[in-house]
Amino acid sequence: MRGADESVVRQALASGDSLPGTAGFAGVLDGQLVRDVLGRQPLFWDRDDPDSWAFDRRDLSDPVSVPAGHVRHVSAGVDGENRTVWALPDPPVASDRDEALAAVRDAVLESVRDVDDDGLAVAFSGGVDSAVVAAGVPDAPCYVAGFEGSHDIDAAREAADAMGRDLRVVELTHDAIERAVPEIVAALGRTNPMDVQIVLPLYLLAEQVAADGYDRLAVGQGADELFGGYAKVAKAPDDPRVEAETTRGAAREVIQTLPDQLERDVLVLRAAGVEPVAPLLHDRVVEAALPLPGELLVDGDRRKVALREAAREVLPESVAEKDKKAVQYGTYASRELDRLARQAGFKRRMDDHVEKYVRSLVE
Repeated sequence: MRGADESVVRQALASGDSLPGTAGFAGVLDGQLVRDVLGRQPLFWDRDDPDSWAFDRRDLSDPVSVPAGHVRHVSAGVDGENRTVWALPDPPVASDRDEALAAVRDAVLESVRDVDDDGLAVAFSGGVDSAVVAAGVPDAPCYVAGFEGSHDIDAAREAADAMGRDLRVVELTHDAIERAVPEIVAALGRTNPMDVQIVLPLYLLAEQVAADGYDRLAVGQGADELFGGYAKVAKAPDDPRVEAETTRGAAREVIQTLPDQLERDVLVLRAAGVEPVAPLLHDRVVEAALPLPGELLVDGDRRKVALREAAREVLPESVAEKDKKAVQYGTYASRELDRLARQAGFKRRMDDHVEKYVRSLVE
């Protein structure tokens, strides 16, 4: 079992408690494969050998992901069922603004301060998510990745200066991308450009962190989903990318995508040689975020309202309020992967030209 003691997981199964006070877990318990409600720990079984399972899909010949919040008997066979045991709680909307903000503040600050900084570095992009994580581990080195002149490097430098933190820059190159893409695809079993673009800078940053002697990497994953960081949440119900009619409903819709995203991020970081640490995905933070009303998620042009208010306790205002581009754009990973595809003859007029390029690197 990874992520929690067996006794905690066994009690959660018995009680149906989907948020039993952990940062996620997965593994085998009493002959069953078990994965937490948000899928914070990846877990797989093998279609070619259904009695086999692994945390790393590369250890199996035909890996199948165990869905988040499910259990599956180890000996279930190819046609065995995954049984739902936990669902994401759907609490009523918090009626008291101050109490809701206090709950988020307490949960976030407790979670980031509880992180053990032994062997730890921080993935630091200059946004509020990574900055509040870094504030909890003041002695851990901060790393940022990106192409020269990219938004993320500039933002990280500004934030590090404001916080009085040293910053180590991992400059991305075309050669590094061409080398890393096949390794990323092998770890994920995915070739779609969006996934590859998102994790490229994370993978190359983590490689450098591991080379520098650190074996754990603190990340700000989960904050955008839990606290309303996406434009499609802010624009609900007018954005076609979400079905919900309200900001809060759209945020919940996005939270439901976390298992797939976290599987991707965790597998890539482990392939690069580090173990991810995601304090903003601790159960206590999830519990504090779920009841937030829409106005504490998005208020006009201000997103992640509650998280920013909590961050003001430990960050300069300029950092707590900083807006940041999505990682694939802020690092130029998306732009440069597209450039490499076109230089290799995969033109934009072709369908899925970047994915065709990604597959060519793998082949």
